[in-house]
Amino acid sequence: MTEVIRANTVLPATRTEFEVRTSDGITLVGEVAQPIANSRGAILFLHPLPTAGGMMDSHVFKKASYRLPALADITVVRFNTRGTTSDRGTSTGTFDNGGAEGLDVEAMLAYCFDTLKIEKLWVVGWSFGTDLALRHARDSRLQGLILLSPPLRTSVDSDLQFWAQDGRPITSLVPEFDDYLRPDEARVRFASVKQMKIIAVDGAKHLWIGEPSVHRVLSEITKVVAPDKAPLPLEY
Repeated sequence: MTEVIRANTVLPATRTEFEVRTSDGITLVGEVAQPIANSRGAILFLHPLPTAGGMMDSHVFKKASYRLPALADITVVRFNTRGTTSDRGTSTGTFDNGGAEGLDVEAMLAYCFDTLKIEKLWVVGWSFGTDLALRHARDSRLQGLILLSPPLRTSVDSDLQFWAQDGRPITSLVPEFDDYLRPDEARVRFASVKQMKIIAVDGAKHLWIGEPSVHRVLSEITKVVAPDKAPLPLEY
């Protein structure tokens, strides 16, 4: 008998906590949630701004870890950037506004590829995490990027130029009522990145509050990583 998936629904997965050491000696804490069956692909989440409450448990990411392994056979890797705290624990170091966090991203990409042996990995950034993705997630083994509510706060033209020349796919979900960058402006700001697919999400806001917004985000991620599993069901 199926049940409706609710905000606090936790579906089956193999969940493992981990610690990763960066090249400058910072210890990052996180969790990987893997499907019980074979994984079709994986996502590495880069969370929103920690000085505004962003962390690996920010609600969209936590719900993704609860649902995507079971619903879409997607492995979900979450972690706290330096100086960030969640229920999982605190990563050492101090917040650096996206600068030294580049070493966090590099360490996590290496962990995903070299330790977890992930073959098909996408980076999913949300808000602050989208700037980390655009600036630092450049490992050649990466499949591409998925951006949620990109503010383009610290990314500069050279970052966009890198991706324009690189050519790997990027999908950006831009809320109609975003606080920082709305769809029309996003199309202008990202115009140089020709391969970027910008999805304007009607009625949505920067924080993707509410189950309809969460379902839309997770379904769009699934369309990229495991397209035959999209859209996600509302029951399990």
